[in-house]
Amino acid sequence: MTNPIIELKGLKKSFGSKVVHDGVSLNIEKGEIIALFGGSGTGKSVALRCIIGLDKPDAGAILFHGQDISKLSETALTPIRKRIAYVFQNGALFDSMSVEDNLAYPLIEHTKINDAEIKEKIQKLLAMIGNGWQRITFACQPLGRYAKTCRPGARDYLGAGVILYDEPTAGLDPQNTKNLLELIKKLQAMGTTGIL
Repeated sequence: MTNPIIELKGLKKSFGSKVVHDGVSLNIEKGEIIALFGGSGTGKSVALRCIIGLDKPDAGAILFHGQDISKLSETALTPIRKRIAYVFQNGALFDSMSVEDNLAYPLIEHTKINDAEIKEKIQKLLAMIGNGWQRITFACQPLGRYAKTCRPGARDYLGAGVILYDEPTAGLDPQNTKNLLELIKKLQAMGTTGIL
């Protein structure tokens, strides 16, 4: 018997008369990367949004480490959201902040580590990305440039833990698509769980 990190049990979600999900169930184990396939408007993003709590299911359960998180309040979801990263299709960074400040933001808000430790964690993240970081032709390099100057797809390289990827290769050229997929494999090898 395994202990899935994320379980969907009979997930149902509709928007008015449009039924998007009608009884979806699946288990995701630690270190597993699964892909959801389907045409535009078939509910891939809705499933991810339900997992992170941006949309509430009409019925069914969403379990994270065995806890049903589908009916939690925004306040109760906060500690869960610290453990699940969501990579939005079109990016979701603070445009008025630098890339480095965007990377530092969750560490400042949700940890008690000092500035030197934050800088070290950011450098470790970039080192882990390694050549992929350098090969990506960021319009926003160096790190001090504002996130709004990043070209589409470049901002999607920032994430951690359990990661929900909402069409992460949208807007990327073939080389950067390859770089991103290599990064996802590298994260998986480190034990990261993900849904694409």
